[in-house]
Amino acid sequence: MFVVMACQKEEGFADTPEIRFEGFRKVVAQNGSDSAGVLTLYFTDGDGDMGLSPADTTAPFNPGSIFYYNCFVSFFEKQNGAWVKVGFPPPFPGGDTLSNSARIPDLTPEGQNKTLEGNIELGLFLGSPFSPYDTIKYQVSICDRALNRSNTIETPEIIVNK
Repeated sequence: MFVVMACQKEEGFADTPEIRFEGFRKVVAQNGSDSAGVLTLYFTDGDGDMGLSPADTTAPFNPGSIFYYNCFVSFFEKQNGAWVKVGFPPPFPGGDTLSNSARIPDLTPEGQNKTLEGNIELGLFLGSPFSPYDTIKYQVSICDRALNRSNTIETPEIIVNK
């Protein structure tokens, strides 16, 4: 799930996208347990080539390529005091089973000013309900159509109520 809010400003941002952690909220199920989460990222992109359209499926954006996706999420559990990268439960796609990848839709603004900034909201699972561990975190980066990869952000640790 993506919710993207972008606006154009006459500011000078780098052509390589940049992101920062804005927040994380948990979605609580009827039984009181945490069932999912929503991660909010703030982003900037100076040349406005952020996002992919459904038609962007030729190389390097072809299915099977790492660049078919432009949002990369890794999931970690705190296991016995150490952070361990673990796989996402289905149905998450990705280049490997330890990463969740998704496609941010095309956000290219019309007009001469292509500068973009805004928020991206990404719906995420909170891990396996069968895992005995209750402390998690995510690492996230994004990529534009010129294949410029952003910085990687890391969420604070998140305690999951199972």
